[in-house]
Amino acid sequence: MPSDTPSAAPEDRPAPQLLELAAACGVATRFTDWQGRESAVRRSTIEAVLTAMGLDVSGPAALDEALHEVKLRPWRRTLPPVVVAREGRAHQVPVHVPHGDPLELVVQLEDGGWAALRQVDRWVDPVRVDGRLTGRATFEVPDDLPLGWHVLRAHTPSGDATCPLVVTPDVLELPPALQSGRSWGYQTQLYSVRSSRSWGIGDLADLGELSSYAAEQGAGWVLVNPLAAASPVPPMEPSPYLPTTRRFVNPVYLRVEDVHEVAYLAPADRAAVERLAAGCRPSNTDPGEIDRDAVWAAKREALEIVFRQGRTPAREAAFRRYVADEDPGLTDFAAWCALAERHGLPVADWPEEVATPAAAAGSGALDELAERVEFHRWLQWQCDEQLRTAQDLATAAGTGPGIVHDLAVGVHPDGADVWSLGDALAHGVTVGAPPDAFNQQGQDWSQPPWRPDRLAEQAYAPFRDMVRTILRHAGGLRVDHVLGLFRLWWIPQGAPASEGTYVRLDHEALIGILALEAHRAGAVVVGEDLGTVEPWVREYLAERGVLGSAVLWFEYDGAEPRSPEDYRELALASVTVHDLPPTAGYLAQEHVALRDRLGLLTRPVEEERRRDQAEQDRILGLVRERGLLAEGAGEQETVEALHRYLALAPSLMVGVSLVDAVGDRRTQNQPGTALEHPNWKMPLTGPDGEVVLLDDLPADTRARSLARVVDAAVRADHGPGAGGAPGAR
Repeated sequence: MPSDTPSAAPEDRPAPQLLELAAACGVATRFTDWQGRESAVRRSTIEAVLTAMGLDVSGPAALDEALHEVKLRPWRRTLPPVVVAREGRAHQVPVHVPHGDPLELVVQLEDGGWAALRQVDRWVDPVRVDGRLTGRATFEVPDDLPLGWHVLRAHTPSGDATCPLVVTPDVLELPPALQSGRSWGYQTQLYSVRSSRSWGIGDLADLGELSSYAAEQGAGWVLVNPLAAASPVPPMEPSPYLPTTRRFVNPVYLRVEDVHEVAYLAPADRAAVERLAAGCRPSNTDPGEIDRDAVWAAKREALEIVFRQGRTPAREAAFRRYVADEDPGLTDFAAWCALAERHGLPVADWPEEVATPAAAAGSGALDELAERVEFHRWLQWQCDEQLRTAQDLATAAGTGPGIVHDLAVGVHPDGADVWSLGDALAHGVTVGAPPDAFNQQGQDWSQPPWRPDRLAEQAYAPFRDMVRTILRHAGGLRVDHVLGLFRLWWIPQGAPASEGTYVRLDHEALIGILALEAHRAGAVVVGEDLGTVEPWVREYLAERGVLGSAVLWFEYDGAEPRSPEDYRELALASVTVHDLPPTAGYLAQEHVALRDRLGLLTRPVEEERRRDQAEQDRILGLVRERGLLAEGAGEQETVEALHRYLALAPSLMVGVSLVDAVGDRRTQNQPGTALEHPNWKMPLTGPDGEVVLLDDLPADTRARSLARVVDAAVRADHGPGAGGAPGAR
């Protein structure tokens, strides 16, 4: 990174107007890097990021005009685009009217009630806007308004104005199942968890079965990878963290036989569905890569047969209610799927009349695709029904929140959300991470970021609708890279990841809305807050009732491993995560061997092994000091001891990777690779490399043993935090 020193090239030094404009738009012009050094951001980066925000920064005159317009934005509106307040706290709202005009501001409550707002005695000098003197009046939202999505209404002689008023929880209460104490659960990649009844990939029926098995072991929840939809046309993106949309579900996870209408198929149609299933099931016991394209081709054909069966009047009414709840986003997504089937991808090759949702609706181009649009809406209804069934099974025992979903950081750059959400997502930039100790080149995730100004202008509706849909049938939500709700690393397209900069978002609004939707769903929220984190962020998340994340191998206090008793109470703690090998593989240094084979090491492999072994020995030495591990213990005993050690932490949730339960060794995802490693394609296997099916789990002695160890350790009284849930009210 260039530094802001006299030696920097004059042509790369940002002009004062550019620095001021960047500050006004939340764009960082300096940041602290992973080595603690303050670094200046390149002028070209700042310009590219501001351009992606729709601003003209092409010269001094354009900069002056852009800065002028940004400053006048709030003055041009009677009300802000949205007001987000906290329950139990008064909140001030600026209102702009022609100077001297009388003004009344009221709130229309979500339940239909009304309340007048009091004006605060706060003088702000008027500003001339487009030749008219405009004044600012300040009103106070009282601290006793109920939670919800309300409406502010301003009445003035020159006209009325409205904006949403969102009252969010000051602190997100824990769901009842977590208020009485700690809970443990399984973490897994659903596609990898197959049964003898699967079609070659783990599905939503398997999720229900796994949840029932977990409850029998004493677990209260199952955390799964993002189930968000991929493209309906091949090749299907294997990464669950690069979906085409984050809101809707990948129908490859449907269990065809569980669709209600299958029971009414004609004999010939039923036989056709059974033949398609029979063609897929042999792959359930194949330890090789999961073939999503083959699975989806078979399932799509079977689901088309069932779709043509039709629905009873009662089922039709239920379908229409679902569509009404999820529209217009559902129909936009279904239209994108139908168009992708017709025209292929990328979207850039589509005809102009379908280049945007508005163009497609106005041109009538979707009329001949109406049945395919209906099919894709129906698929989402089926996903919704099967998710509800899975969650009902997961919570039947009443021991925990049930299914915890995972929210990816962003979406595929050529996906449905980019097509349907328009300029709510920024164009010409991608999201990633700056250089750090683990990746000194930085990372580019290829995903377009939220555009903060447009997201606010849309009252955060795209974000709200996404969270609300995911939480329809869920007991929790893990937010991958939760730091992205505070700031994101934007990289100009074509530039290396190291030449990006941070862009701030309104975390108060985003975290507040997330908390409100989770409150209404009765769900817990876990923020994946690993990596480089601003010191105040974790405190803020805890203050709002959002759990953090703790991974045994990453928990350090300076140069020393943190004692488990010093882990955060409001956290989900685990031994490993999906970006590391299973613990058995980690102990055997499979990650070092893999990175060496792929040419990803920056040090000689012998040195890497020595360093890694020293880190492992340091942790294992602490485990032995606690009397939890004997010298010369075997692999299974070591894995169990690490989980006993982890359970000494007061963390509210303790996660057990399903791969650890069965002794799997293979890495699900190797960061920094795309095609070099079969990321996100590995089925669940045991220590011998043979497939482990869901059917095998009840008799798996290794899995049962680890479950007993963790269940006993989590239920044991380890001191502070063990007797009740921190933050519960």
